[in-house]
Amino acid sequence: MSMRDPHPPSPVLDLDRAAHAVLGRLTQGLSPASFLLAYLDWAVHLAIAPGKQQALVRKAVQQWLRLAELALPSTGPAKPCIEPLPQDHRFDDPAWCQWPFNVIAQGFLLTQQWWHNATTDVRGVTQHHQDVVTFNARQALDMLAPSNFLATNPEAWDATCNELGLNLWRGAFNAAEDLARALKRDHGTSEPADFAVGQHVAVTPGQVVFRNDLIELIQYAPTTAKVHPEPILIVPSWIMKYYILDLSPHNSLVRYLVGQGHTVFILSWRNPTAADRALGMDDYLQLGPVAALKTVQRLMPGRKVHGVGYCLGGTLLSIAAATWARDGQDGLATLSLLATQTDFEEPGELSLFIDDSQLTYLDDLMWEQGVLEGPQMGGSFTYLNTRDLLWSRLVRDYLLGTRQPLNDLMAWNQDVTRMPYRMHSEYLRSLYLHNDLAHGSYEVEGRPVALSDIRVPIFSVSTVKDHISPWRSVYKLHLLTGASLTFALVSGGHNAGIVSEPGHAGRTYQLHTRPEGDKYMDPDTWLNTAGHHEGSWWSAWQAWLVAHSGKLGKPPAMGNVSKGLPPLGDAPGQYVRVR
Repeated sequence: MSMRDPHPPSPVLDLDRAAHAVLGRLTQGLSPASFLLAYLDWAVHLAIAPGKQQALVRKAVQQWLRLAELALPSTGPAKPCIEPLPQDHRFDDPAWCQWPFNVIAQGFLLTQQWWHNATTDVRGVTQHHQDVVTFNARQALDMLAPSNFLATNPEAWDATCNELGLNLWRGAFNAAEDLARALKRDHGTSEPADFAVGQHVAVTPGQVVFRNDLIELIQYAPTTAKVHPEPILIVPSWIMKYYILDLSPHNSLVRYLVGQGHTVFILSWRNPTAADRALGMDDYLQLGPVAALKTVQRLMPGRKVHGVGYCLGGTLLSIAAATWARDGQDGLATLSLLATQTDFEEPGELSLFIDDSQLTYLDDLMWEQGVLEGPQMGGSFTYLNTRDLLWSRLVRDYLLGTRQPLNDLMAWNQDVTRMPYRMHSEYLRSLYLHNDLAHGSYEVEGRPVALSDIRVPIFSVSTVKDHISPWRSVYKLHLLTGASLTFALVSGGHNAGIVSEPGHAGRTYQLHTRPEGDKYMDPDTWLNTAGHHEGSWWSAWQAWLVAHSGKLGKPPAMGNVSKGLPPLGDAPGQYVRVR
């Protein structure tokens, strides 16, 4: 295990790191220098662009005239000046069409449009800086949206009048409850009672058959009389707990696969602490998928394995698969990647937090802590979509006094994990900043690996509303390998689109297979070509797995005492319970 600190002690640098760490706790790990550079770039170029300035003045005058016309008394329904974007549902309620709330809402939407025009298409501004300024302008406006305030939200006004203020009373209790839960979570004692791990979620029967310092490997008990000879090895992301793939019995992907005649193994990552600060990407590779594959091969010798990776776990599994292909190790039957990026050139709005300034700042925050804390990471993801993940929820919970019932996926989302300093720094720099894996310069054991070496059939799944792994970014895998590649684009987001069991209402997907060695198809052409299907993508994937599997036979034993791999305890094991 490599335990070298990526940034050795230095009196000068240590002072800088300490200062950044103090500031980082105040800014949630966001670099003020990065944002300042972006705004300076934009402001200076706008200041020397008189044509752009004139266009913005004309735009503002036109908008004010249209808004003034809307504000004048009218005998009939007033025609709106502007329509919200399709994904913006803050003003859907008919009450927003009534004066004066229609004027307030339209004024906000026009202001939002003007700022978008002001922060985009300023000649000379770098694309990254433009994206940062545009994004932050949108976030600031979302914070000031009229829907967020009682005085300017007609839905909240109606609720307050109809309920004589009881909605605000309930909202105050909701706020107190959220505060208490946050305090418990900070002390590592929070677990939703209705979704306890091992009792309500992560309950598929199985045994831990291997454990090292970083993972437990769980083997699940067969539920069919016969199983396919090729086992499935699942590598989940370590950013959250593994049991998103084994939630409640009705939507557990693990339970579904076991019920379809597959032998399933899954990695359960240990939640690291500050003592693990020097664990790096190579440690996660060797102690994770490499150790797991060796264990599966000892338990089931001579069997090829269906490798399955989810999110960051899929990226790591791709690195492992490329390493095995480079070294001539023929252990995989297929490779399935769920919401997984392998090319990070266009990683969506996460790229807003990826530049040298931001990563240096984040490095220093993690250097002081030893890890990136779960709430800090969760705050970054929330910041990407504050309108839906923060402000709309606060309006619903505190102004309207209603609660969205907690479900298993929401409870899992609260079960946050930490990430070691060194691993997260290497991951962000080598993959997001430098895109080493796609460029063929990512090194394992001192030698680069290439995804083009992977020859086994690949099944790649992406989701339409994914803010973490945008589907067009995931689609770039087509450019990195000539292997047979089946690509599925499914409805939903990064998590809900993957947890999409058969029978889940409203689920759809598109599916297309590019045969091995076939020509590249651009994503827009793919979108217009791929077949549309109703229902869950799980069924299509299961059929694909069966097509690449052997005949059914006797299920394997749980563990193997004679090979030094006895069952170590019931699933879900110990590591998943560590907070």
